[in-house]
Amino acid sequence: MYRRILSLFAIAGMLLATCSVLHAETTITIATVNNGDMIRMQKLADDFTSKNPDIKLDWVTLEENVLRQRVTTDIATKGGQYDVMTIGNYEAPIWAERGWLLPLTDLGADYDVDDLLPSIRSALTYDGTLYAAPFYGESAMVMYRTDLFKKAGLEMPKEPTWTFIGDAARKITDKDNEIYGICLRGKAGWGENMALLTAMADSFGAKWFDMNWQPQLDSQAWKDTLTYYVDLMKDAGPVGASSNGFNENLALFQSGKCGMWIDATVAASFVTNPKESQVADEVGFALAPDNGLGKRTNWLWSWNLAIPAGTKKEEAAKKFIAWATSKDYLKMVAEKEGWANVPPGTRTSLYENPKYQEAAPFAQMTLESINSADPMNPTVDKVPYVGAQFVAIPEFQSIGTAVGQQFSAALAGSISVDQALENSQRFAEREMKKAGYIK
Repeated sequence: MYRRILSLFAIAGMLLATCSVLHAETTITIATVNNGDMIRMQKLADDFTSKNPDIKLDWVTLEENVLRQRVTTDIATKGGQYDVMTIGNYEAPIWAERGWLLPLTDLGADYDVDDLLPSIRSALTYDGTLYAAPFYGESAMVMYRTDLFKKAGLEMPKEPTWTFIGDAARKITDKDNEIYGICLRGKAGWGENMALLTAMADSFGAKWFDMNWQPQLDSQAWKDTLTYYVDLMKDAGPVGASSNGFNENLALFQSGKCGMWIDATVAASFVTNPKESQVADEVGFALAPDNGLGKRTNWLWSWNLAIPAGTKKEEAAKKFIAWATSKDYLKMVAEKEGWANVPPGTRTSLYENPKYQEAAPFAQMTLESINSADPMNPTVDKVPYVGAQFVAIPEFQSIGTAVGQQFSAALAGSISVDQALENSQRFAEREMKKAGYIK
């Protein structure tokens, strides 16, 4: 009898263990950037976990430069810290080619991959396969204070030039009242200040490399670009501009301290949101400026969700990505936050939606900016690379960040423009020789 009771207890224990395995909770770790749309995604994630009670989400939210560094290190060393990574369209094809990402070929029957904007989908595709799903897409445009322009007797053209931007910025600057004519990125980083300055240099006729991969940072076109930028920010930019990236400039604009801000189109919903912006009713939009050479200071970027090849939680990760980048997610944000605040720049259907068009005065300008970006032909002269605000080679991450540090130092006044360019040229030459591009 005693043995029978022990056997029954053993069987019961096995059944309980089996049940716990069947209902085991899977935790996926998601590395993401601390931008407003991603913060909102975290707040809405209860919708996902309620539909997938067996999946728990562990968030690692990082500043842009830190995120890039950590996910790059982790995936290159096969660290396995993350199951879902937030990456850009710079990393997606490069990492896919190296076998570092899992393909996203089965995100569900109702995902509608054909609804993704062609330029965004193409940037995330390698060898005909999608390797990252876009959470939001962007280009660059001018956001400006209509009240300050009216007060100064200025009218913003739909297609401004850098000459107009410089003149207008100086006219509307009122430093005594902490109103600065223009806010531009100054924080060092290949995806921070160098996103703006690379796109800006494209419009000035500059290029990173010639057709033989020789660095061109000591060219007159780069000198013209950096000189214009430093002088403009000295005359009409905020104090401490060399420390300001996207988020810092967003806060300045929302608090009424920027007359103009040339940056990512995704910011439009934040600067026009009366809950967050003190100048929400006084914001206008224009295309990113050009310099009369046929290239605008705009780019093509998307923040995307991807799965590192080393994860052991592929199915759970795919379920999350399908949820976060779906049409239904956009509808949920619209229901809770309003159509103007849905993540932009990823789906054709969003820009065909009358409710979105009515709620978002920036919708058409955003789409036009994205469609006009030309990463396949980014510069005035022919170059051997693609990428509107970056060079799509693995070595650019380190080169771009090092050059960004030099340019940030020039903006801060620590070194001269000439010294920054000379140092950048020397570093780029050394890295390109080391990588075997040049002798």
